[in-house]
Amino acid sequence: MSILEVKNLNLGFASEDNFYQALFDVSFSLEKGQTLALVGESGCGKTMSAMSILNLLPKTAKIVSGEILYNGENILTKKASEMSKIRGGKIALIPQDPMTSLNPLYTVGEQLLEVIKIHKNLSGKEAFNQAIEAFDAVQIPDAKSRLNNYPHEFSGGMKQRAVIAMALATGAEIIIADEPTTALDVTIQAQIMKLLNEIKQNNQTSILLITHDLALVSENSQNIAVMYAGRIVEHASTQTFFSNPNHPYSKALLKSIPSSEYSKLETIKGQPPALSQIIEGCRFHPRCDYCMEKCRLDIPLLKEIIPNHYSACFLNGN
Repeated sequence: MSILEVKNLNLGFASEDNFYQALFDVSFSLEKGQTLALVGESGCGKTMSAMSILNLLPKTAKIVSGEILYNGENILTKKASEMSKIRGGKIALIPQDPMTSLNPLYTVGEQLLEVIKIHKNLSGKEAFNQAIEAFDAVQIPDAKSRLNNYPHEFSGGMKQRAVIAMALATGAEIIIADEPTTALDVTIQAQIMKLLNEIKQNNQTSILLITHDLALVSENSQNIAVMYAGRIVEHASTQTFFSNPNHPYSKALLKSIPSSEYSKLETIKGQPPALSQIIEGCRFHPRCDYCMEKCRLDIPLLKEIIPNHYSACFLNGN
């Protein structure tokens, strides 16, 4: 069952005299109790898709069309007051940089208690006890005393755990983890991902994992959506994706990372397009080794090539 569905989302940015489209008919779904990895190169639109879900877009950004369904309701039509209850309470965000995601002027406990009071309507001893429980759940030792610490007294991994505790304390059904292991060393990365997986299993939490790290994806997700230059080009189970990638961009991504399957690392020729660059047809065609004349003229749509495996490529006959 899908707890979150993004349907045909189109978004762009307005300047003084132009409008630059950044997302093109983006569609994907997140199942309850599972992890969907949204992957692609930097600047492809992963984070902007996530911020659209949370309605945390820059002032110049505008959603042109599409729907974002949370438990069947289009949250794009919600009032600001309604959305503020969903954001943080039902759909929580783990930001990219754990080093800057906490306010340095307040103790970590004060920030956690504020979240609990807003979204759980608790105060006093109940809120304090729940804060301790949240710290215990994310394996922060000596939770009661650590609530009195300021962010600078926490390591990077501990800050990330504190941010996860905030999501856990509100009982969020969905966690959007935007590059959750950025700036953390490999050992801490593994610990953070293990913690997120435990939370998912224990609470049936759904996780939208935004990353460019395919190794992280292979071990920590059930499904994957591949994004290129504002479009979803492939959507499949993680197992199917790694065993039988279909889209030329997906294949190129896999060949560019260390793997026992490929003897030689390969690069993807060219560069991703700039936001202001207009590309007719398939947005990947300038970099694609399989480009045909049709690719330069027409836009391939996501097509189900086998059950639950979608790809947007004319090589599939669509």
